[in-house]
Amino acid sequence: MFKYKTLHKWMIIPMLIMQAGIFYDYWGDFSDNAWSVHIHYLTGTVWYLYLIIQPYYATHGQMAKHRTNGIIGMFIAGAVCITALSMLHRDIVSAEGAIADPDRFGPFKPWFFLGVAAVEIVMMIAFGYAVIKSIIHRKELEDHAWWLISTVFIIMMPALGRGVQFVTMAMYGDNWPDIDIMSSLYFTTALIIAMLLFFAWKYGKLNHPATLLALAVNVFNLFLEPIGRSEPVQLFLKALIKG
Repeated sequence: MFKYKTLHKWMIIPMLIMQAGIFYDYWGDFSDNAWSVHIHYLTGTVWYLYLIIQPYYATHGQMAKHRTNGIIGMFIAGAVCITALSMLHRDIVSAEGAIADPDRFGPFKPWFFLGVAAVEIVMMIAFGYAVIKSIIHRKELEDHAWWLISTVFIIMMPALGRGVQFVTMAMYGDNWPDIDIMSSLYFTTALIIAMLLFFAWKYGKLNHPATLLALAVNVFNLFLEPIGRSEPVQLFLKALIKG
């Protein structure tokens, strides 16, 4: 675990990037956000904080605190998953709103919101799987640590993607509604993959299953548009989320 001695410092970087990405989307309309959005933001932020303090405890002789916080952390991970899935209905509502009032949504077409719902379902399944694997490998500390670290890159897209999209719309706002919203998401995905591979290289985990899982999730995100445009996927999502 010696090579993880400074990991807590490095984990501050994705934490700050995530917060910068979500800042305007969350705080810009704070009072209008649903309760589930507030809880998801809070639990997601606490999860990122745990991935800073837990490596510190584990590598600085405070294993008792690490184990106690680990139990609490599993509760937080469950809350991240549940609150993210609970907000999928908002994507369906947004898709329906884009059909009813396309001028209001501009470049954001119904397929975009349905694609977001599809990739977020895969994202949260992968997140849950990584957390479960970290529990299974809790006695193999390097594997345990890396499964948890991978979750940072699995769930970074929604927050960072929104932030990059806001910057894109601010830059090209005069072209509304003819703004290419997908290019910003492709850029975001490339940025997340670059960070993932850098961290994996730094800690010798390029071939680790957790790295490959996080990579696969982000590659899957690149197919948001064809997935969102797929009629079978649209019908499946509406049936799954709306019942």
